Amino acid sequence: MKPSATRPSWASALWGTLLGLALALTVWAPARWLAWSVGQASQGQVQWLDARGTVWSGSAQLVLTGGAQSRDAQALPGRLQWRIAPSWRGMQVAWQADCCMREDAHFEFRVGWATGRLTIQDHSSVWPAALLQGLGAPWNTLQPEGQLQLRTQALQLSWAQGRMQLQGQADVRLLHLSSRLSTLQPIGSYSLQVRGTAEGTPTPSLQLNTEKGPLQLTGQGQWVGARLRFTGEASAEEGSENALNNLLNIIGRRQGGKSLLSLG
Repeated sequence: MKPSATRPSWASALWGTLLGLALALTVWAPARWLAWSVGQASQGQVQWLDARGTVWSGSAQLVLTGGAQSRDAQALPGRLQWRIAPSWRGMQVAWQADCCMREDAHFEFRVGWATGRLTIQDHSSVWPAALLQGLGAPWNTLQPEGQLQLRTQALQLSWAQGRMQLQGQADVRLLHLSSRLSTLQPIGSYSLQVRGTAEGTPTPSLQLNTEKGPLQLTGQGQWVGARLRFTGEASAEEGSENALNNLLNIIGRRQGGKSLLSLG
């Protein structure tokens, strides 16, 4: 008797089972896999602890650290939640921080042949400045306290043949900033502005200004590739020199009453 033509072979059954398992792993991949990827990509400086849910919809505790072998760590109050919707050309992501955001933040990542584009929906949020202490030096010495207000507008990053272009802008306001290195509380409020162009530029600019406060900060810089080149200076208002002297000695290279700031 000939075997039935409709009876599946053992090989077909095995391949079907493996395909089903692969699909199930993809759909129900645990959130801890994504948390592990974030830690690896950031070299341990950004950690998602106690990850729950799946790769596509989950939550975790955000912790910033100084990296491998660092003893510094600072956790964000509450939990970070995310939703990821993949597509053939990229993905859409929504995320929310319980402590710091009134509504979800959204961004879209699209990829092409040797190209990529990250589009960030206009967004505003408020974060604790103390979170920076987890990154280690110099933040663990400064121990900043206050608020970080983040605002983005028409922000988009594009890659083509390894070259980045930035459109739009991002603004960070450091409000009522204080440090353990000064008896003056607070030492001031500041604005940090990152600017691209409407057409996109490979060298976005950065501008630091003082809004108010006894510690005066100014500076400007530019991103060239992945490197930031920044120069600026810090000084004390008249009458605040003694209270800010220790801080000025640490944040830059002293030159008379000023402290020179330099990166890159």
